[in-house]
Amino acid sequence: MDTFDLGSGGACAAFTDRHGGVSARPYDELNLGGGVGDDPTAVAANRARAAEAFGLDPRQVVWMRQVHSNDVACVDGFPDGRTPRADALVTDVSGLALAVLAADCAPVLLTDPVAGTVGAAHAGRPGVARGVVPALVNSMIARGARPDRMVAAVGPAVCGGCYEVPPDMQQAVASAVPETRCTTRRGTPGLDIRAGVVAQLEAAGITQVTTDRRCTAESPELYSYRRDGRTGRFAGYVWLRGG
Repeated sequence: MDTFDLGSGGACAAFTDRHGGVSARPYDELNLGGGVGDDPTAVAANRARAAEAFGLDPRQVVWMRQVHSNDVACVDGFPDGRTPRADALVTDVSGLALAVLAADCAPVLLTDPVAGTVGAAHAGRPGVARGVVPALVNSMIARGARPDRMVAAVGPAVCGGCYEVPPDMQQAVASAVPETRCTTRRGTPGLDIRAGVVAQLEAAGITQVTTDRRCTAESPELYSYRRDGRTGRFAGYVWLRGG
């Protein structure tokens, strides 16, 4: 759960795991998802622990009500208690952290170090097909970012070898993003969400992309809805230093 520099312009990022929290089974331990049936008191404690581990004020972390859309919320000030209904966030406010929840979908973190902007997106199967990552890139461009300067980190997600889907579902997503089409280890139709996200980033002109290759379904230190059903959520965080 260590932080890392996202580019060289003052942006920090992190991906959590499921260790070090207070949630009981089946959410043990560091569940950060508030809508999965866990005790809200435990979730709040976990969010505070994660923020403090990163040197952040828990009150200055912005969460989303994620709905598998391509909607982007621009955050211009510190949280006022409202949670935007969106699947991507963008800000240029230093010290304000953007958080994205995941448990098989890909958490995507972005920055333009020159423009001083950061963004976070929740890219699952519907979000990739609907273009949530390109929508986030465009929102950052509207704030002065340039793709040739942008740096991206794609977090853990279910891999194509594990993500089996019906043929018609595969076709629906691959018709929008061909790079998602794959075959699982069982020889059945699959989807590679991370490959689709990377392709979308590259198509937007972003070449500085790092990818966490861990598969959520294969990594017991991470939450996976496809593996466990009732489970928690880990998170990606991104923020500008200072503030």
